[in-house]
Amino acid sequence: MTAPRFAVTAIERREWPFALRLPFRFGVITVTQGRQAVLRLRIRDERGREGWGVAAESLAAKWFDKDPALSDADNEHQLRRSLELAGDAALAAGMNTGFGHFADGYADHVAACGREALNPLVASYGRALVDRAALDALLKLHGVSFLAGMRANIGGMAPHAVVPDLPGFDFAGMLAAQVPARRIHARHTVGLVDPITAADQAVRVGDGLPETLEEVATTYGHRYWKLKVAGDVPADIERLCRIAAVLDRQHGYHASLDGNEQYADAEGAAALWAAMQAEPRLAQLCASILYIEQPVKRARALETGMAALAASRPVIIDESDGALDAFVQAKALGYAGVSSKSCKGVWRSLINMARCRAWNAAGGQYFLSGEDLTTLAGVCVQQDLALVALLGLGHVERNGHHFIDGFAGRPKAEAVRFLEAHPDLYADTPRGPRLRILHGVLELGSLAVPGLGAAEEPDHAAMEPMPRAAWPATAGR
Repeated sequence: MTAPRFAVTAIERREWPFALRLPFRFGVITVTQGRQAVLRLRIRDERGREGWGVAAESLAAKWFDKDPALSDADNEHQLRRSLELAGDAALAAGMNTGFGHFADGYADHVAACGREALNPLVASYGRALVDRAALDALLKLHGVSFLAGMRANIGGMAPHAVVPDLPGFDFAGMLAAQVPARRIHARHTVGLVDPITAADQAVRVGDGLPETLEEVATTYGHRYWKLKVAGDVPADIERLCRIAAVLDRQHGYHASLDGNEQYADAEGAAALWAAMQAEPRLAQLCASILYIEQPVKRARALETGMAALAASRPVIIDESDGALDAFVQAKALGYAGVSSKSCKGVWRSLINMARCRAWNAAGGQYFLSGEDLTTLAGVCVQQDLALVALLGLGHVERNGHHFIDGFAGRPKAEAVRFLEAHPDLYADTPRGPRLRILHGVLELGSLAVPGLGAAEEPDHAAMEPMPRAAWPATAGR
C-alpha cells in the first residue's frame, strides 16, 4: 500500500500511580510503587480525516538513567521532559508518513534532549510513545490491525539516512514476509529479592496469588525464565543454586541471565559464568542459558570487547541500546543481540530486526530478544505483545502480571472492557481480570483488532493530567 501521510494535531498527557504487590529488585533499585504515563494523540490525514490513538508506559526510575545523584522523582521528570520535547516536535512537523515522522525527527529530538542533559535512552522514551500513539491512530483510522497494517507497510518504512548502515534494504519486503506469532511463551523474571520457597518469607502478601518461585512455577507452568544476578559472585552462585533446585524439577526449561549493568567489564561477568560452570548443582541451569543480557555498565559496555564472555554464551545489549546505531557498535565488540522493548520504540525494534536479517544473510547469528519494562495490564502490555508478535519471537519477558495485581488501581469497568475485548489474553478471577498464562503461554489472537493491539482505551478521566516536567531544576543542573 502507499503509506498515508498525516500530521499530529493534538497531544494529551496523563498519568496514574500504581503499587506493586511484591517488591521488585533489579540492578540498583527495589521498586514498590510507580507511575504510568498515558499519551493520547490526534492525527489528521491528507483527506482531512481525524482520529485519536493512545500509548502507555511506566515512568521507570533507575533504568533509563542510573546516575545515583538523581532521585526517582528526577528520573520521572526526565521521562516527562522527553515526552514534552517529542510531543512539541511532532506537533510542529507537518505531514509525513509514520516512519517519516520518526526518521526525519530523530536526530533533532536526540539533540534537543542532549541540550538538557537527557541521554539518548531517555530521548527514545518520548519518541517511542509519540510514535506508538500516532501508529495506533493511523491504524484505527484505516480500520486495520497492527499486524496487518505493518505487513502492508502502512508506516512507509524505507531506507533513510537515519540508518546509514542499511542502504537499499528492502524494509517493505521484510515486513510483508513476517508471520506474526499467535501465541508466545512468557519468560518469567526472578528478581533479586524474590522469595524462592515459602521459607524465604517472614510475612506473606496473602492475596491468593503466587508469591514464591515454587508457586509461580506450579501456577503458570513457565518453560522460560529470566534470572537477575547482582554482581557478587559467591552470593549469586548461592542464589542461583536455590533457583536451580526449583527449576530442575521441570522436564526441560530455558533461561536468560540478566546482569543489569552490575559488572565493570566482560571479565567480571565471565568470572560468574566460570563459577557457575564449576558448581555441580548448576549443571542443568547452565545448559539452559540462552543468552546473557547487559552484564557490563553502559558507560563501558560499548568500549570493551565481549570475547571473554561471548565465547561461552551469546551476549546482548539492553540499557546500552541508547543511540540508534548502538547495535552496530555492539556487533563490532562481539555482542550477538539486542533487546526489543516498546519503551525504546517500535521503529527501533524493526530497524534492529532488519540488521539481524542483513547480517545473518552474510553468515551471522544475530537476534532480537523480547524484554519487559514492567508492562501493565491494558494498552501497555498489549502494545508490547503486538510488537513481539510481529517480530515473530517465541518468548518474551513478562513481569507486570506477577509484581502488579492485574488492573489494580484502575476502574473496575475499564478492566472488564479489556477482559471482554480480549478473553484469550485475560482471565476473570475473584480478584478481577488478570493476564491469562496457561502452560507458560500467552494467547495473542485477540490483538488483531484495529489499532496497535487494543481497540479499547483506558479511562482517561480516571487519571491525573501529567505535570510539567521539573527538569533540569530538580537535579540542580
